[in-house]
Amino acid sequence: MLVTLEGLDGSGKTTVWEALRERYPNATFTREPTNDSWYGDAVYRSIDDDDADPLAELFLYTADHADHLSRVIEPALERGDLVISDRYADSRFAYQGATLEGYDRLAVDDPLEYVVDVHDPFTIEPDLTVYLELDPETAADRAGTTNKFERAAYLESVHANYERLLECDPDRFVRVDATQEPDAVFEKVDGVLADAIGD
Repeated sequence: MLVTLEGLDGSGKTTVWEALRERYPNATFTREPTNDSWYGDAVYRSIDDDDADPLAELFLYTADHADHLSRVIEPALERGDLVISDRYADSRFAYQGATLEGYDRLAVDDPLEYVVDVHDPFTIEPDLTVYLELDPETAADRAGTTNKFERAAYLESVHANYERLLECDPDRFVRVDATQEPDAVFEKVDGVLADAIGD
């Protein structure tokens, strides 16, 4: 079973992911962008570059995702593992979809749909996606605006993209209010996951 944690920067995904590691010690825990491959290294370099070309950046993320699937996700699922990922394809859809808005070198009407279509032939859809819901202003405040993806105006577009994704696939997504205290957020996510896997 593939479970993904999604949400804006500052929503507490990584905190929940780390707490779930204690709850499910035999599961495979992973994240995107990856931090153990040269593909992931390239992505992190682009995050720190305010002048990175948005289309080139999309394909760096996509390459990292493809490698992640073949190297980590697919083998774990074939073993029958529970796989829990801190961010996954939906982050790319929401974030890179927002980055490509107004990008004049890309002749498409809907950047979000374009990014989804790029991934459609090869990605693996999660069985469950927990969306930690947080408004863009609070997200930017919590994240500290340390890079180009954490600015409130940009996060408004990302938030709108997430809402579109949730509307298109309501059976896969479960919303969790990320404005609650961390313990309450984790308790809710833990309950959702336990229900999903029949624990």
